[in-house]
Amino acid sequence: MRKPLIVGNWKMNLTISEGVNLVNSVIDAGIDQLKVDYGFAPSFVALGEIKKYLNDSHILAAQNIYFEDSGAFTGEVSADMVISAGANCVILGHSERRHIFKESDEIINKKVRQAVDKGLNVILCVGELLEEREAGCEVETVLRQVALGLKGLNSDDMKKVVIAYEPVWAIGTGKTASKDDAETMHREIRSFVSKLYGENIANDLRILYGGSVKPENIKELMSAENVDGALVGGASLKAESFVKILKFYE
Repeated sequence: MRKPLIVGNWKMNLTISEGVNLVNSVIDAGIDQLKVDYGFAPSFVALGEIKKYLNDSHILAAQNIYFEDSGAFTGEVSADMVISAGANCVILGHSERRHIFKESDEIINKKVRQAVDKGLNVILCVGELLEEREAGCEVETVLRQVALGLKGLNSDDMKKVVIAYEPVWAIGTGKTASKDDAETMHREIRSFVSKLYGENIANDLRILYGGSVKPENIKELMSAENVDGALVGGASLKAESFVKILKFYE
């Protein structure tokens, strides 16, 4: 039985004090951590402060890292840096990194391997553009991203990996993949991972859905057999909506 996982990705939002207030409000709401693993992905500058309010079972994710240990890479942040700030996870391959910042599958894979080597858990994001779905190549696109993102990882490494399926056309648009759309893609991903790493690894792998997740659609999405949680954007920026999502089990 895969335990659900829900993470709020704040993107470039919330000051440190705003983030602390949000985290405390969510924690005070009494989320049952026996029923759902959950956490937050604040900006780099807030990681250390947010960590003070979390217990060891919470997820504290950085939104990105660079693939080198150190060096003349102005503006970049290393795995060691985010770990020293308290992060136990990192989001990699998010569509905004792929399409706004032009990160290739090769770059994303270097980051994935660096994160795993440093002991970080990884949420690897994959997803197709609207034109790729309309052309009927959405499954091919997503499985290619999965294959290239996981390149070089062994079965032990996969214990640190979560995959988040985020159809690009649904991120921040208010459009959401239907339960059937999400289930179909998640099932394809799990089947593909089974071919790469075996059935046991695939069955243990948590596959999250991301793309305009809201209190109104979380229960339906979570009722799908292969949807194991969510990577939440805008709805994670307000305690009221994020708590409703986290309490999908009620």
